Amino acid sequence: STSRHRENPSAREEQPDCRPVVDEARGESIMVKDLLHPSSADEKRKHKLKRLVQSPNSFFMDVKCPGCFNITTVFSHAQTTVMCGSCSMMLCQPTGGKARLTEGCSFRKKLD
Repeated sequence: STSRHRENPSAREEQPDCRPVVDEARGESIMVKDLLHPSSADEKRKHKLKRLVQSPNSFFMDVKCPGCFNITTVFSHAQTTVMCGSCSMMLCQPTGGKARLTEGCSFRKKLD
Protein backbone atom coordinates (compact mmCIF):
# COMPACT_ATOMS: atom_id res chain seq x y z
CA SER A 1 0.00 0.00 0.00
CA THR A 2 1.77 3.11 -1.26
CA SER A 3 0.84 6.51 0.04
CA ARG A 4 -0.51 9.05 -2.44
CA HIS A 5 1.04 11.96 -0.60
CA ARG A 6 4.66 11.48 0.28
CA GLU A 7 6.01 13.65 3.01
CA ASN A 8 9.12 15.65 2.23
CA PRO A 9 11.06 15.99 5.51
CA SER A 10 12.87 19.15 4.35
CA ALA A 11 9.56 20.86 3.44
CA ARG A 12 8.11 20.46 6.93
CA GLU A 13 7.98 23.71 8.85
CA GLU A 14 9.99 23.38 12.02
CA GLN A 15 8.01 24.66 14.98
CA PRO A 16 10.11 26.18 17.76
CA ASP A 17 9.33 25.03 21.27
CA CYS A 18 6.62 27.38 22.58
CA ARG A 19 5.14 25.38 25.44
CA PRO A 20 3.81 27.36 28.37
CA VAL A 21 6.11 27.63 31.39
CA VAL A 22 4.53 27.70 34.85
CA ASP A 23 5.58 30.64 37.04
CA GLU A 24 6.06 29.09 40.49
CA ALA A 25 5.57 32.34 42.45
CA ARG A 26 2.25 33.31 40.81
CA GLY A 27 1.03 29.87 39.76
CA GLU A 28 0.38 31.15 36.20
CA SER A 29 1.53 29.77 32.90
CA ILE A 30 3.59 32.09 30.70
CA MET A 31 4.26 31.64 26.97
CA VAL A 32 7.96 31.51 26.13
CA LYS A 33 7.38 32.88 22.62
CA ASP A 34 5.77 36.28 22.02
CA LEU A 35 2.89 35.62 19.60
CA LEU A 36 1.98 39.30 19.08
CA HIS A 37 5.49 40.38 18.07
CA PRO A 38 7.02 37.61 15.91
CA SER A 39 10.46 38.12 14.39
CA SER A 40 10.65 39.00 10.72
CA ALA A 41 12.47 35.72 10.02
CA ASP A 42 9.55 33.76 11.53
CA GLU A 43 7.03 35.72 9.46
CA LYS A 44 8.96 35.15 6.21
CA ARG A 45 9.00 31.40 6.83
CA LYS A 46 5.23 31.17 7.35
CA HIS A 47 2.66 30.62 4.59
CA LYS A 48 1.28 33.86 3.14
CA LEU A 49 -2.16 33.27 4.71
CA LYS A 50 -0.84 32.22 8.15
CA ARG A 51 1.18 35.36 8.85
CA LEU A 52 0.05 37.80 11.54
CA VAL A 53 -0.82 40.23 8.72
CA GLN A 54 -1.47 38.47 5.41
CA SER A 55 0.88 39.56 2.62
CA PRO A 56 1.72 38.11 -0.80
CA ASN A 57 5.03 36.48 -1.68
CA SER A 58 5.03 37.95 -5.20
CA PHE A 59 6.22 41.37 -6.35
CA PHE A 60 6.97 43.41 -9.46
CA MET A 61 10.58 44.18 -10.32
CA ASP A 62 12.55 46.31 -12.74
CA VAL A 63 14.93 44.10 -14.74
CA LYS A 64 17.87 45.64 -16.59
CA CYS A 65 18.86 43.97 -19.86
CA PRO A 66 22.61 43.18 -19.89
CA GLY A 67 22.82 43.83 -23.65
CA CYS A 68 21.15 47.21 -24.15
CA PHE A 69 20.59 48.30 -20.50
CA ASN A 70 16.88 48.80 -21.19
CA ILE A 71 14.67 48.46 -18.06
CA THR A 72 11.58 46.23 -18.23
CA THR A 73 8.98 45.62 -15.51
CA VAL A 74 8.55 41.90 -14.78
CA PHE A 75 6.30 39.99 -12.35
CA SER A 76 8.29 37.82 -9.93
CA HIS A 77 6.17 34.73 -10.63
CA ALA A 78 5.90 35.25 -14.43
CA GLN A 79 4.53 32.19 -16.23
CA THR A 80 5.86 33.09 -19.69
CA THR A 81 9.31 34.01 -20.94
CA VAL A 82 9.90 37.78 -20.90
CA MET A 83 11.90 39.28 -23.74
CA CYS A 84 13.62 42.66 -23.93
CA GLY A 85 11.57 45.10 -26.01
CA SER A 86 14.50 46.57 -27.92
CA CYS A 87 17.04 43.76 -28.42
CA SER A 88 14.74 40.68 -27.99
CA MET A 89 17.03 39.06 -25.42
CA MET A 90 15.35 36.69 -22.95
CA LEU A 91 15.22 38.34 -19.50
CA CYS A 92 13.58 35.55 -17.49
CA GLN A 93 12.09 32.10 -17.91
CA PRO A 94 9.29 30.50 -15.90
CA THR A 95 9.77 27.77 -13.31
CA GLY A 96 7.17 26.18 -11.06
CA GLY A 97 7.20 29.21 -8.76
CA LYS A 98 9.35 32.30 -9.14
CA ALA A 99 10.70 33.19 -12.57
CA ARG A 100 14.42 32.56 -13.10
CA LEU A 101 16.36 35.60 -14.32
CA THR A 102 18.82 35.17 -17.17
CA GLU A 103 22.47 35.33 -16.13
CA GLY A 104 23.75 38.89 -16.22
CA CYS A 105 20.36 40.54 -15.58
CA SER A 106 20.09 42.78 -12.55
CA PHE A 107 16.83 43.64 -10.81
CA ARG A 108 15.29 45.71 -8.03
CA LYS A 109 11.89 45.41 -6.37
CA LYS A 110 9.40 48.06 -7.39
CA LEU A 111 7.96 50.10 -4.56
CA ASP A 112 4.28 51.03 -4.38
